Amino acid sequence: MLDHVFVSVSDVQRSIDFYTAALAPLGITRQHDYDGKDGPPGHPDLKGFGAKGRVFFWLREGVVDGRAVHIGFIASSKLEVEAAHAAAMAAGASDNGPPSARLYYDPRYYAANVFDPDGYSLEFVYKSWQHA
Repeated sequence: MLDHVFVSVSDVQRSIDFYTAALAPLGITRQHDYDGKDGPPGHPDLKGFGAKGRVFFWLREGVVDGRAVHIGFIASSKLEVEAAHAAAMAAGASDNGPPSARLYYDPRYYAANVFDPDGYSLEFVYKSWQHA
């Protein structure tokens, strides 16, 4: 299980605005800003998002290669998948697969895929067997 991930973005404020809108339907909100000068030399400034008392998704300004990242965010229902997809699209995402069952993985795997403003591949996914 992962504790956290850092994602380099080309425009921090644009990405904050995008992820604030796109992740809200999943209950993931902006939670914490970390000033890099408080860390070891060269530590980047971070903008943290999380839920349920955990900050696990961090944005930092840096070099972007959209092909290098795919991030799957957990949804607790099919409706959350659909809401996150709609919110991401309204916030400027590009569609990469509308909400539907991903039968090639499992008939209970329901997801939607988008590209964020930097071209990173995002997936909003509900796996019913993980919520039993």
